[in-house]
Amino acid sequence: MAPNNPKVTVPPINCIFNFLQQQTLVNFWLFEQVQTRIRGRISGFDEFMNVVIDDAAEIPIDSKTGSELPDQAVELGRILLKGDNITLITPVSD
Repeated sequence: MAPNNPKVTVPPINCIFNFLQQQTLVNFWLFEQVQTRIRGRISGFDEFMNVVIDDAAEIPIDSKTGSELPDQAVELGRILLKGDNITLITPVSD
């Protein structure tokens, strides 16, 4: 028996817009760059998912455990990340 409430599809742009509106701290997983992630707050984006990130930091990833090494982070400030380089955008969990 099918459920009464159908699932609603959320376009990716809407998800990014919500992160922008709420100023959520997010992690960007990079295409073919598994040893590094970018963390910051989205301050703008376009239809190609190019993203402007404020307070950006480059977070190295431990190759053995796959865990982040925030104590070795490099502060980048404001950056533009091309949409072609983004594999995943996820909110930072505390």
